[in-house]
Amino acid sequence: MDFIHNPLIQDVLILVFALALSAIAYYGVKRYLLQWLYRLFRKTPTIWDNILFDQGVFDSFSLVIPGLLMYRVLPFLQVLESGTAQLLQVGVMVVLAISLDRVLKAGLKIYNSYPISDRMPIKGYVQIFQIVLWIFTGTAILSLLLGQSPWILLSGLGALSAILILVFQDTILSFIAGLQLTMNDQVRVGDWIEMPQYGADGDVEEVALHTIKVRNWDKSITTIPTHKLVGDSFKNWRGMFESGGRRIKRSILIDQTSVRFCDEELLGRLENIQLLQDYLARKTKEIEEYNALHNIDSSSLVNGRHLTNLGTFRAYLMAYLRTHPEINQEMILLVRHLQPTTNGLPMEIYVFTKDVAWVKHESVQADIFDHILAVVPQFDLRVFQNPGGHDLARIGLERSAY
Repeated sequence: MDFIHNPLIQDVLILVFALALSAIAYYGVKRYLLQWLYRLFRKTPTIWDNILFDQGVFDSFSLVIPGLLMYRVLPFLQVLESGTAQLLQVGVMVVLAISLDRVLKAGLKIYNSYPISDRMPIKGYVQIFQIVLWIFTGTAILSLLLGQSPWILLSGLGALSAILILVFQDTILSFIAGLQLTMNDQVRVGDWIEMPQYGADGDVEEVALHTIKVRNWDKSITTIPTHKLVGDSFKNWRGMFESGGRRIKRSILIDQTSVRFCDEELLGRLENIQLLQDYLARKTKEIEEYNALHNIDSSSLVNGRHLTNLGTFRAYLMAYLRTHPEINQEMILLVRHLQPTTNGLPMEIYVFTKDVAWVKHESVQADIFDHILAVVPQFDLRVFQNPGGHDLARIGLERSAY
């Protein structure tokens, strides 16, 4: 039994007993104390305590009691005191680093539960703190194992600054870019952005240190390096949503050979259109007074002023859009001619819908152009389109009739 009096054997037995006691203490804390805290936190109205629990912050701090037990055992060791003390200190540093890392993650999750997180995301800054935390933790552990002051090791990093800058180049660029994006309020979570050079067209789901995650409309995900949003151009549609109107900018092609002056027959039919009655009465009186004042020879339509079917059609569209319940009347409302082309005269509708949601906006736009295409023939106008199979077949039948 003399081996029991061996200092090394005694230290090993003490360590085994201390480890067993620490394991029991850890199990008791985790099994009973933490479960009681979990049930208590679930009953509170706040969410931050639940987030701290879900992120494992209390699980990390549950190692404090086993650490204190091991620390109290150190004076009883004779041979293994130095090595055990170092391992215990390393373990304490790792536990503290893990706990602080989890606290940072929980703090980020708590921050993201508030609306301000969409306007000012801080995930990139939290990731910077995590990188710094683990660099200092690694330096402290290395200095402890080497028996050197951590400041000596950190001062030695100055000589490696060029290498560190090269290694962490993307991190540095992303951090600076994140600062610029946040301070200038260029990107928020939930913004619709377009960046064709990276295939991004959708909502921003996450603004992190190195990347910005965009869920495209086809449900695919595009990740863009954060610093690219500062170096390259991108389109943010947030202003459109905040303005309260979404633009319709679309044109139809009018066959220019169908444009003519309005005769009595056409005016008679157009006077039955309620939206045009005030316009026709006012415009007809204005034209008659002008022609009478200037002694216009009415034998030729070239002389003086006359209504045209295209101008009257444009006036109708303005009246139609001004009375449309889905059009924002406080924003630009315009019907205009564009440069004539070989495919006809483009007549452009430039208005804003009240509803900025994509599906509703497209529905309103489709309804408007359905109506426009349907009423064009009422003004003796034709919409231009290239001949199709039906047109060619009709021409063939007409020729065969001769």
